Amino acid sequence: MFDVADPKEYRTLAKESAQAELDPELKADLALDLPVAGKKWPPIVRAFRNEDYRLFWGGCLLSNVGTWMQNVAQGWLVLELSNSSFWLGMIGFAAAFPFLLFTLFGGVIADRVSKRHLLIGTQTAQMVFAFVLAFLTYFKVITIGQLAVLAFLTGITNALNAPAYQAMVPRLVPAEDLQNAIALNSAQFNMSRIIGPTLGGYAMAWFGMAGNFFLNGFSFLAVLWPLFRMRYPAERQERHTSVLQSLRDGIAYVRRSPEMSAIVMLIASASLLLLPFITFIPYFAKDVLKVGERGLGFLMACSGIGALLAAGVIAYMGRIRWRGRVIVFFGLFVMAAVIIFCYSHSFALSAAMSFCEGFGMIISLSMVNVTMQQLSSDEMRGRVMSIYATSFLGLPPVGCLLIGELSRHMPTEHAIAAMTGVAMVCYLGFYARSKPLRELD
Repeated sequence: MFDVADPKEYRTLAKESAQAELDPELKADLALDLPVAGKKWPPIVRAFRNEDYRLFWGGCLLSNVGTWMQNVAQGWLVLELSNSSFWLGMIGFAAAFPFLLFTLFGGVIADRVSKRHLLIGTQTAQMVFAFVLAFLTYFKVITIGQLAVLAFLTGITNALNAPAYQAMVPRLVPAEDLQNAIALNSAQFNMSRIIGPTLGGYAMAWFGMAGNFFLNGFSFLAVLWPLFRMRYPAERQERHTSVLQSLRDGIAYVRRSPEMSAIVMLIASASLLLLPFITFIPYFAKDVLKVGERGLGFLMACSGIGALLAAGVIAYMGRIRWRGRVIVFFGLFVMAAVIIFCYSHSFALSAAMSFCEGFGMIISLSMVNVTMQQLSSDEMRGRVMSIYATSFLGLPPVGCLLIGELSRHMPTEHAIAAMTGVAMVCYLGFYARSKPLRELD
């Protein structure tokens, strides 16, 4: 057996064995010994046996809590500056629209440079933007135009950050821990979605809106520290083709895979027709259910709790069979919950449907993420995940505009339910016509 005295050196060699052509006997020894080293971690969190992933996960949790704290204060700041729901929507659009414009290029960049270095750059930029917003707010010189520009710039860095973040996780854990790692990422995000707004409300009362922005700026140090500290394996970087050619290669790569292309079409239809529902939850809380701010917070918390529970289920179960069927079934489950929510006048029923929406959404998206990661090669993973991120995050702003236009001709709940119904038809159609999707295991 291969013997290394230093555990950190052992882990580094184990990572390198997955990336380099080492002696077959050495690879076998490392593969046999790694699971033994991870026995101290329960199965539900077994990806934490990988030190770099563990530190990265913790840093991302703190950073995301800070981001949610900023989101709470930013919405309040918009209303104080403009007293206009129009500007509230425009600031949200400015932050989200860059995903449609820049995420694909972010995937190309992620395949051409070190993903760790790219994340360091985008996280540092977001930290600077948060501090600029904090200073402008503290000295009471912030304008709605400046806020829109900062939201747009932050959106650009998020768009460039998303593919690198998604593509980096498989390089921090062995293949058998990937599904658990992705589930833990979902748990981390949804924990921050519950903790962040709660802390943000108290922090805004204690320190003012500028305090939230300062705290968010400092929170980026939590994710920058593990990025600088980790021993990241060397990557093969393709630079012999132009950016546009690399982008075309990535799109062609996804189109050649019937499984990936079917999944992208599913996610794109849900992104355009279903996900805009989340933006309009305040409308239901205020005008339909008439439960005010506390009721809105409870509805959002129910969705977050459902999502957190789903992430725990995925992490505990390990590998799930028939992933194509699971993706479609839970997608339809979410759509049914949204339609019921649209026509509910009972707060208890609406809260239950929010829980179901959060639970089903994370089950489906976790399966999509794992599948896209596993079907992609290392050289194409950044571009593949950028196509997934664009289809998932780039289309909701367009869907919001569509719902807004439909709401001029019919009640908002009818518009959302109708679009969700079209999404259900799309899901059923893709499932019926795509044999590779039905057989995806």
